[in-house]
Amino acid sequence: MLNDRILRVLPRNVRLALNRERFIASDIHELRLRVGKPLLVICKGGERMIGNERDGPYTVTKEDVREMLEYVSNFSLYAYEQEMKQGFITIEGGHRVGITGQAIIENGTVKNLRYISSINLRMSHEVLGCADSVFPYITQEGRLCHTLIVSPPGCGKTTLLRDMIRQISDGNRWISGMTVGVVDERSEIGGCLRGVAQNELGLRTDILDGCPKAEGMTMLLRSMSPAVLAVDEIGSAKDVHAIEHAMHCGCRMLATIHANSMEELRRKPLIDCMVAKKWFERYILLGNRERVGQINGLFDSRGSLLYSETVSASCC
Repeated sequence: MLNDRILRVLPRNVRLALNRERFIASDIHELRLRVGKPLLVICKGGERMIGNERDGPYTVTKEDVREMLEYVSNFSLYAYEQEMKQGFITIEGGHRVGITGQAIIENGTVKNLRYISSINLRMSHEVLGCADSVFPYITQEGRLCHTLIVSPPGCGKTTLLRDMIRQISDGNRWISGMTVGVVDERSEIGGCLRGVAQNELGLRTDILDGCPKAEGMTMLLRSMSPAVLAVDEIGSAKDVHAIEHAMHCGCRMLATIHANSMEELRRKPLIDCMVAKKWFERYILLGNRERVGQINGLFDSRGSLLYSETVSASCC
């Protein structure tokens, strides 16, 4: 059954349709509403249309989309204009509500969206302990290595990053607790509500919510003296410069990036220089062949394989 945070933002008819199905909440990754199309659930077992044998799949209506937007925005879409122009709104618990429709363009940039036709509710899954297996490889004699998580979309990179932050902040058998500064531009890591993280990030963690990554890293370095900086989904030139500055200041870096393989990562503009210059000491490559969050490979700065769940499984 879905938790109350999710149920509160779902349209009444969608809730009723879902209640007739049997789901384990932790297995649901996405809920997709498209006007005039069947209601779809993306879950651990694949994609499912929601409906019944008598009436067929439940068809999403304009009223469903309007009702859900009202709930998501607390009946004030205007107050969420900044979030909407990015294409999503983050709700309590770190769940992301992606939206598409007609873009309103002003001075060559997207000001807002209207005539919303599609909604994608992406579930945030907090999995305590999911980072346990990586710590022997991302630490050396109690020192944290600069680490980049490389992953295709939907393979659990943010979930892994979140648990790494928690364990580094609290300390574990591999590393003593360290002050961690988190720049949570999309409010997915901490799932903040009025600035307070709803997800567990550890007792020594300071979070800057809704702030662009590059600016946020600089702000945290100036104000909070973090020993570790953590950011999600790097890619811009500003991100690269901010990471370089943080490393030169003696800060350890945790970051994630979208890529399907190490070869694709090396071909990315701006990122290729980071790889060539060995800024990051460890790379964690995720996949989802067997399950979300599967570690396909954990590599050092030279590209040597240190650990792989697929290799470990084949050796058993």
